[in-house]
Amino acid sequence: MPWQNSNGPSGSPWGSGGTPPDLQDLVRKGQDRLKQLLPGGGPRGAIVLTILALIGFGVWTAYYTVPSDSVAVVQRFGKYLKDVEPGLHFKLPLGIDTATIVPVKRQLKQEFGFATPGATDPYQSNPRDGKRETEMVTGDLNAALVEWVVQYRISDPFKFLFDVRDPSQTLRDVSESVMREVVGDRTVDEVITIGRQEIETEALAKMQALSTKYAMGISIDQVQLKNINPPQPVQESFNEVNQAQQEKEKLINEARRDYNKVIPLAEGEKDQRIREADGYRLKRINEAEGDVARFSALLAEYAKAPEVTRRRIYIETLQDVMPRVRSKIVIDEQTRSILPLLNLDSRNEDRP
Repeated sequence: MPWQNSNGPSGSPWGSGGTPPDLQDLVRKGQDRLKQLLPGGGPRGAIVLTILALIGFGVWTAYYTVPSDSVAVVQRFGKYLKDVEPGLHFKLPLGIDTATIVPVKRQLKQEFGFATPGATDPYQSNPRDGKRETEMVTGDLNAALVEWVVQYRISDPFKFLFDVRDPSQTLRDVSESVMREVVGDRTVDEVITIGRQEIETEALAKMQALSTKYAMGISIDQVQLKNINPPQPVQESFNEVNQAQQEKEKLINEARRDYNKVIPLAEGEKDQRIREADGYRLKRINEAEGDVARFSALLAEYAKAPEVTRRRIYIETLQDVMPRVRSKIVIDEQTRSILPLLNLDSRNEDRP
């Protein structure tokens, strides 16, 4: 609904002229109206005016709003009273109750060695000497410039406000101390190349242990390393070492790839040859055992009827051999010479 003004036809709150009146004129008009409303004037009017001002100020300070990601810690005459959930609430005015907003559901962070532009948290970065906190000495007495971020939440508003005098600055000091300790236990190569994950994990555990020990009311969510560089005078040499390390890892990975490609193939061929040999062994054993069994059965029959068994063996052998013979010549057993009957030339021509 549009706001309307009855001071002038132009719709301006200052009347038809469109320009605000002088402040002294407004004050004077207000005093005149108060004198008309307050009978008698003098000290009595001043007392009534003061009472009205106190009432207005009390109403103004009697309510407060808690955001959805926060809680309010209410104190009465400086003593802790209760925690208040998000929403619109009322308290005793005129400074009797005070409400401190604590963002318990918001993830906060502290940056070391650099600063994000536009940050509203004064403890998010160190504007005084951010470079000094990144200068660290590794376990092999080398220097490194370490930048990192600590992300945390306020888990206990009471401890955060009352158990530690300056919890944000204390967390910053604890983070720097722990990071120097963790980096000091490793070589510069581990810090710059392969040890980043271990440093983050160990630093997170130690920071959380110290924050619990000091009753800071803070829960550490993550410690993340950003830029880790050697000092400027030796940075070029360290870059060469890093490139050599990466080339080494590349060659190792390629060798492992070839190994995983060739060795399983050879293992498969080996298993195949072993299975084939094992199958051939079982085949020969079974054939030999079958021949033995057949010979034993034949020997038993031969012992019963030698002549009949010998002739049967002869006939069975011919049945097996004769189909394989391409040319067959049948002659009389009384023939003395078979040369006139043989056409050796035709036999040679029939051969493939």
